[in-house]
Amino acid sequence: GLKVMKADRLTDWLRRPLTAEQESYAASDVAHLLELYRLLVDQLTMVGRLEWAVAECEALRLRPAGPGDPDEAWWKLKDSRGLRGKGRSVAQTVTAWREQRAAETDQPVRFVLPDLAISALAQKPPRTLDDLRSLRGLDDRHRRGPAAAGLLAAVERGLALDPADLREPRTDDVDRQLRPAVTLVSAWVSQLARDQKIDTALLATRNDLNELLNGAPGARLAVGWRADVLGDDIQRLVKGEAAISFDGKGNLRLLPV
Repeated sequence: GLKVMKADRLTDWLRRPLTAEQESYAASDVAHLLELYRLLVDQLTMVGRLEWAVAECEALRLRPAGPGDPDEAWWKLKDSRGLRGKGRSVAQTVTAWREQRAAETDQPVRFVLPDLAISALAQKPPRTLDDLRSLRGLDDRHRRGPAAAGLLAAVERGLALDPADLREPRTDDVDRQLRPAVTLVSAWVSQLARDQKIDTALLATRNDLNELLNGAPGARLAVGWRADVLGDDIQRLVKGEAAISFDGKGNLRLLPV
């Protein structure tokens, strides 16, 4: 029933002294956490999901922090799978340059260089400043000075990259024969999420399903509470030991065969 103030969340927190309103806002962020903790523990215990929450918190605690390998950052580009030949190498080196530049200047990577610009550089690699100026997705700061020199150098490294040094993205595609199973199971997962009152993405993502069906080590659906709730049943379904059916009320149900 409490409403926490939000007006000061976008103020300049580096200026000193802080105002009384800023201090009150900052204190309100933590003032109710212990009470919320007790309430959440009681509710989770009541529905038998406290162990689930504890397991999720532990997974977050153990998740690697900090930036990843700069040479693998290009995997996250929206158009990465559509790149061919030297375009993939250029995408790798330019994206790595962006990651390093962002770390040096303490800026978000997309502020240093947007994804659209990287795609343009990879599809039509520039060799001169004139080439660079003709590409879309670049603004004036990318077309002159150190930024332009850095980009052209990164493109040159990409064009000269040994194919053996290209970091290919890991594929999460399942075997062609199992692809219908992914579609079918995805529909059942959505139904299960509604029944369990859990966000579908928290229960299982499409990548989670692919990893389980591929037998990937450490697949989230193969261990812990997710295995109990749906992972084991998915394995039974794929093996032909269970089937999915409508219950006559528009809902999907898993049934033994």
